Amino acid sequence: MANKTLFSSLKSVLPRTDTRNEAGGRAYCLSPKHALAQLAATGCFNGTYYAAAESQLDELRDLIDQVDDNVFLAKLAVYARQRAFMKDMPAALLCVLSTRDTELTHRVFDRVVDNGRVLRTLFQMVRSGQFGRKSLSSSLQRAFRRWLNEASVSRLLSASIGHDPSLRDVLRLARPVPKDNERRALFGWLAGREVEKWAPATETDLPEEVQALIAYRQADSAEAQALILGSLSVRWDLLADAAKGPLVWKAIARQMGPQALRMNLNTLVRHDVFAGGPAGREMVDYVAGRIADAGQIRRSRQFPYQYLAAYLNASDEVPRKIKQALHKAAEVACGNIPEMPGPVVIGVDASGSMSCPVTGYRGRGATSKVRCVDVAALFAAAVLRRNPDSVVVPYDTRAYPVRVDPADSILSVAERLAQFGGGGTDCSVPIRTANTNYRNRRFAGVVLVSDTESWVYRSRALAYGTRGATGVMTEWQKFVKNQMRLGGHDIPAPKLVCIDLQPYTTTQAPDREDILNIGGFSDAVFDVVAAFLAGDTGRFVAEVEAVDL
Repeated sequence: MANKTLFSSLKSVLPRTDTRNEAGGRAYCLSPKHALAQLAATGCFNGTYYAAAESQLDELRDLIDQVDDNVFLAKLAVYARQRAFMKDMPAALLCVLSTRDTELTHRVFDRVVDNGRVLRTLFQMVRSGQFGRKSLSSSLQRAFRRWLNEASVSRLLSASIGHDPSLRDVLRLARPVPKDNERRALFGWLAGREVEKWAPATETDLPEEVQALIAYRQADSAEAQALILGSLSVRWDLLADAAKGPLVWKAIARQMGPQALRMNLNTLVRHDVFAGGPAGREMVDYVAGRIADAGQIRRSRQFPYQYLAAYLNASDEVPRKIKQALHKAAEVACGNIPEMPGPVVIGVDASGSMSCPVTGYRGRGATSKVRCVDVAALFAAAVLRRNPDSVVVPYDTRAYPVRVDPADSILSVAERLAQFGGGGTDCSVPIRTANTNYRNRRFAGVVLVSDTESWVYRSRALAYGTRGATGVMTEWQKFVKNQMRLGGHDIPAPKLVCIDLQPYTTTQAPDREDILNIGGFSDAVFDVVAAFLAGDTGRFVAEVEAVDL
């Protein structure tokens, strides 16, 4: 007989680890395409708990070279923007694509650059020289010109908000040829040129929105500004600096969309929008109604966790009715989460590294207050709402007992789940807990929401599982065996889903028929998870490759 140690069936079930993760624990490498997709769906070019922003950029460039597939690059840029709702990564991928395939660049340009912020981000990345060029090529310049000429007036005004680079910088380098005098005057005004240089256009050629905005900024009283705002509809950021008191701020609040209201509740409080007797109470009702508008929430491309962010950041002075509206909005935002084919074990990583801001460290004043653990907890709360027989296990190197009241709102549950832990990371804990505490319960699978930086197994640092596998794989095989014992071999095998919230390139469980790795924190992740648990063999990379160009 051949060597049983070398040729045992267990070795194929429990593959040996082939790398170490950023925390030093044993792990498995993701394939280059999968690793690139992971970066695209989670990376924000900011420092994370285990990696600096520079290393993330280097990793991206290395992976692009390894993949060397322009079609995949184009599809990933579209996926990252339209499905993962990222901003910087899609621009970076498009910037690289512009140096490799101009035809594909033009084909996906408008789908990736769907607002002025992404346009300015792309411009910034081109000028940085990090992706091979420091100025707009003739092909990329044509794409910029097309975008600038076809964008609506309101979109261009929105694009003018922000600097370094500013829209003025973009206009001066892209040099769009205006299609008529109105656009010529608008470009001149946005670029800060003297009126004489707009010829043959004049100030009278400026669009009505711009003329009204100029009049608003030059108005000498709050009443005059409020009157102008009755017929002016532009981004509130363009109005704030010139606003003359609470009367104007109340009018500005009515100009804001639901997301702007959600993000600026404390600003509205500071400007006494909710004060002033009946008028203030009317504004409270208006803002609460807008935030909780179900139709608007479903149409928006906001992460469910952003409602949690607004709730956590709202000052004590924000009216209670508006905070209740945030709870309702979160329920609606999570309402599209599909029902799983059966109860699942949901592991919420509450270790120390999950205290990292979900979009990374961006410097003083710019870093999000929403941590990875907040997002993981919200994922768990949302899944639990649609699948109440599921079990939630917060963990670091041990499991934390938690009881969830079905009557609690999603935000309340998420806030409570995020308060556990803070220690090291052992991603096998939820599965081991299921193998012991819930040994006689049937589950459709296990969902781990983590940064997958596991480095502890059974209280031993940097320890292996069975036969050189990770602790997750060791416990998973026990879980599968136990579930088959409970249900018999004619039932669908349970599935393991690892949702990675951070731009790292390793995993604790390699992809195979019963294991799915997926990155990101948009609601698109839920669809993939539910389909996989129900028997769909679609994978993260397959989702990207399914994008239609």
